Amino acid sequence: MERNESKTYDVIDVCLLAGKIMLMCGAETYRVEDTMMRMAAAYGMEHSHSFVMPTGIIFSIDGKDPTKLVRVTERSTDLSKVTKVNSISRQITAGSISVQEAYQQLKAVDEKKEMYAGWIQTTAAAISSGCFLIMFQGQWQDFFSAVLAGGFGFICFLYMSKLLQLKFFAEFSAAFVIGIISLLLVYVGLGNQIDKIIIGSVMPLVPGLLITNAVRDLLAGHLISCLSKGAEAFLTAFAIGAGIALAIGFAI
Repeated sequence: MERNESKTYDVIDVCLLAGKIMLMCGAETYRVEDTMMRMAAAYGMEHSHSFVMPTGIIFSIDGKDPTKLVRVTERSTDLSKVTKVNSISRQITAGSISVQEAYQQLKAVDEKKEMYAGWIQTTAAAISSGCFLIMFQGQWQDFFSAVLAGGFGFICFLYMSKLLQLKFFAEFSAAFVIGIISLLLVYVGLGNQIDKIIIGSVMPLVPGLLITNAVRDLLAGHLISCLSKGAEAFLTAFAIGAGIALAIGFAI
């Protein structure tokens, strides 16, 4: 009896850890719930229930104690971890790994640091800023200006994200830096179309994944998650716009 109870606790811990990793790394709410219940079913716990919100996960199994809650305070985008958790989930469903092995693999995924160093993320953001400028029908002579503004803005975003655990302030600060640099580049003659430079440079900051997940959760019937993610995306977009507006206000 004690052995079965211990296994139940282990299965719950595995499911919660998998759900926590996925939720923290940008997975949709319905995907997190479905993965957790499939993993529990693969270990013989057919009647499980998971309730996932952007800030927490509640998981239980019918007729079994305990019901556990996990708080999620930090969220980012790391789809490689989501892919790894899905891979472990498929191994569990296939019956190829035990509960203990699954937990150890999930723990390794959870403890792994960022896949890409800060300089790689900054370089990608800078180049994508220039590419967005061209995509929005900007001039090629403004490409380098967008690369500079987007790169320095993303550096500010990374720095402020680590310096202050204050939601939306990093996006506001990065947008302000982008606005100031874009205005200076146009003022000294290195840029021409200030609007296209700013638009291209802020695109790496735009919460595209949040907006996509909010829509997908709405279609899946997760109204609470949809509203909370939509509100977060709206406030992030507002912070970006406020930063640009403040920069332009200073210039005027």
